[in-house]
Amino acid sequence: MEKDPYDITLEKTRAFFERAEEVASTNNFDYAIELYLDGLRLLPDALEDGHAPLRQLSLIRQGQGGKKPSMVERMKRLKGKSPLEKMLNAEYLMAKDPDHLPYAESVLAAAVEGGYLRAAEWIAHIIFTATKASDKSDKVRFDRFILLRDSYKEMQMFTNAVAACQCAAQICPKDAVLQDELRDLSAAMTMKKGKYGTAESFRDSIKDRDAQDKLQSQDNVVRSVDVKKEAVENARKKIRDGRETVTNILELAEALFAVETNETDEEAFRFLNNSYDKSKDFTFLKRLGEFRIKKLKHPILQLTKQLQKAPRDESLRKQLQQLQHQLDEVELDHFKKCEENYPTELRFKYEYGRTLIKAQQFDQAIPMFQESRKDPRLKLISMDKMGLCFLLKGWEDDAIDIFQQALENCVSKDTPTAKDIRYNLARAYESSGKPDEALELYRKLAQTDFSYKDVGQRIDFLRKNGK
Repeated sequence: MEKDPYDITLEKTRAFFERAEEVASTNNFDYAIELYLDGLRLLPDALEDGHAPLRQLSLIRQGQGGKKPSMVERMKRLKGKSPLEKMLNAEYLMAKDPDHLPYAESVLAAAVEGGYLRAAEWIAHIIFTATKASDKSDKVRFDRFILLRDSYKEMQMFTNAVAACQCAAQICPKDAVLQDELRDLSAAMTMKKGKYGTAESFRDSIKDRDAQDKLQSQDNVVRSVDVKKEAVENARKKIRDGRETVTNILELAEALFAVETNETDEEAFRFLNNSYDKSKDFTFLKRLGEFRIKKLKHPILQLTKQLQKAPRDESLRKQLQQLQHQLDEVELDHFKKCEENYPTELRFKYEYGRTLIKAQQFDQAIPMFQESRKDPRLKLISMDKMGLCFLLKGWEDDAIDIFQQALENCVSKDTPTAKDIRYNLARAYESSGKPDEALELYRKLAQTDFSYKDVGQRIDFLRKNGK
């Protein structure tokens, strides 16, 4: 089965977004930001899977004390040769400083210029809401409402343009030019709402409204059961009509899994397996593995929350251990196959190595990390995991060398990865009989994040035992 270019793009984009979600769950926010932007570079208008989760990640990062973009980053990212480059550069800065509306304004201007209308509408709504609640000067707020008005007008979203223009008019009620613009926009809004002059009849206008409402419901993140079932039937129809492309096969599998019943899950599993048997296209097995992993992670999360409330419940603990063991086996098999089928994709080597550590196969994991560190975005976390392998093998001196090299490459010592490297280096010193060096590292770590792992207890232990 031959893939069309869109299928290939969709597959690559999905991989970036899914990896970004996984990385974000480990608090490696800066790397996750880059992954989201890599995906958006392929599909700039991917709202639900790209722009929106990146925004959510930026707010979480901010809440955990994430640093704002540096002067060098601002100088590097404030421009761009194309609308897409401008949008992604501005969105990078906004991800690191989500409250700075000028970055959002730059995203909006570039999205409108590039015709990325879903992204433009999304960021415009963020700016509009923030500006209405802002305590900035009237001039700043007025200028933003005018930017919104012009952007909405360019997108032919006249209802929104009218709302932005009305807000500007409230700030400058005596501006005659603004009043004329408001009148013209109101007329354009009325024309578009009723489709006067374009629909053949009133019934055509109603039919068009129904179609728009249907599209809106499909775009809604929280979809009803009926809409989910309808999505399954629409996807089935494409397959029945002979349009058995990679995209349509994956779309049906996605729709079946979205229903979230055992029956539809099993049907999706069979469908992807059969598609692989027919085509030998690993894309289907890859997606199948991803679904299986996701299906296991949900009950693990639920059990973890229950165990936090009832830490002495041995039954819950046993269930959690069994599910975690099952997940580890599924991930090991999945990433092994991904690494074999995508030998040049360094991120799969990293993931396979990560699962090999869980299986205590350190000798097999080390070469994976030696390869994955060639990717600049994976370099630090790969070196951290590689050093951990040497430490767990009992090769403390080699682990110390690698952790030291990794720490020297950390631009900031306060990132989650840098903290883990520093902690592991201290563990290596402690294990190799060098308590003074270990204590110094633990102390530095405690000074920036006292609650990190068991740093406090290790400092107390080393001090009480004469280091």
